[in-house]
Amino acid sequence: MVRACLVTESKRARRRTLLPDGDRLLTTGEVAARFGVDVKSVTRWAKAGLLSCTRTLGGEYGHRRFRESHVEALLKARSQSNGGAE
Repeated sequence: MVRACLVTESKRARRRTLLPDGDRLLTTGEVAARFGVDVKSVTRWAKAGLLSCTRTLGGEYGHRRFRESHVEALLKARSQSNGGAE
């Protein structure tokens, strides 16, 4: 039980990654949750260049991370184009 808590704390610490300019890096899952879409949609947007991302050193090709400010700007633009309706 203690081990599970340590793993959870480690994941939380990684999610709070701050850049030197104070911006936060979000995971694909966190971005998907904000948009209310599947993580595969976020991956496709990144591949298509609709959402910029950086890559970490994990996995074969790295894990995508998204700047919170870019995600928030895209969310704001999306809500304005929908007339404020979600």
